[in-house]
Amino acid sequence: MYNRSDYVSDKEWSRFLDFSKDLPTPNIVVNLNTIKFNFVKLKDSFPYAKIFYAIKANPGEPVLKMLADMGSNFDIASRYELDKILKFVNDPTRLSYGNTIKKSADIKYFYEKGVRMFATDSKDDLKSIAENAPGSRVYVRILVENSDTADWPLSRKFGCHPDMAYDLLVLAKQLGLTPWGVSFHVGSQQRDIGAWNDAIAKVKYLFNSLEEEEGIRLQMIDMGGGFPASYIDPTNELSVYASEITRFLTEDFGDDLPEIILEPGRSLVGDSGILTSEVILASRKNNTALTRWVYIDAGKFNGLVETMDECIKYPIITTKDGDKEGEVIIAGPTCDSMDVMYETTKYKLPISLKQGDRLYWLSTGAYTSTYASVEFNGFPPIKTYYM
Repeated sequence: MYNRSDYVSDKEWSRFLDFSKDLPTPNIVVNLNTIKFNFVKLKDSFPYAKIFYAIKANPGEPVLKMLADMGSNFDIASRYELDKILKFVNDPTRLSYGNTIKKSADIKYFYEKGVRMFATDSKDDLKSIAENAPGSRVYVRILVENSDTADWPLSRKFGCHPDMAYDLLVLAKQLGLTPWGVSFHVGSQQRDIGAWNDAIAKVKYLFNSLEEEEGIRLQMIDMGGGFPASYIDPTNELSVYASEITRFLTEDFGDDLPEIILEPGRSLVGDSGILTSEVILASRKNNTALTRWVYIDAGKFNGLVETMDECIKYPIITTKDGDKEGEVIIAGPTCDSMDVMYETTKYKLPISLKQGDRLYWLSTGAYTSTYASVEFNGFPPIKTYYM
């Protein structure tokens, strides 16, 4: 259905097939070379920015070690991620606690480990940071509009209105914290580059008003993630994102840019993964049905949760590509009617598919293996291998 070479080169595909041929399905194989290439490309595209890899996208230790060795910083969502990354990073200035929803005990834990940069978006959380991480740098996450143009929107749950962000940064100073900056996230897999322009304009307003009215000079903008991986829906090249976002920043801040932080996750690791699944059953619901159901041994609860509402549309290739195709509904193996990946989106797969044939889900390196249930229906978590 899709041209595999648009996503994986012949050389890397050959390596993958050789590496994975004896692995039981379902499984995910992550190509570390791809992540390395993407990191270098992002760094070259934004030479003025610091990269804080969002560990939640793929917290595999081989991934973390490689990125740490390459000089990456890290955005951390929990104390468990902190414990993982401290195996590879000795300098806590390379770490940021980017989750705005956190327990007081966890704030204290991060502080004791040397972390001094914390995200916030509420008064109570800010007070908890002041109590448990005194003197730390804080940055406030603001709500941004137009995140509905992202394939995986991130609005509503995180962030606050810019007027509230203003008040929080003033309060931070009063509480003995260092008001350091403003953060935003335009949504994961954001295909509208203009979303960054709107967000940067809001940040500029905050920078100016806080300095003029409160004497608070902010130092940093955390632009979050949002850069795309290679799924079915087309996106611009990273170079286009970089040139446009750099133009937005320059138009608002001139040559006197504050510290710029990027928190890539999907764009670094998404293209690195291939999820291999096996067909359990291909069937029709009645004798004249035009659409077949294809059931596989991976599903929403075992690696493919981002197919929820059919938000992320993965390229799928099969061992029978080239045969005559027909429309299918693709579903997982569990006894749950929600475990259907694609029904509205009209995927076509070879009519000759049968039990034991393999489906390869490309660009599954982000938010797959760790976004899975532990033992739903007794199925164990999907295994990840690193190539």
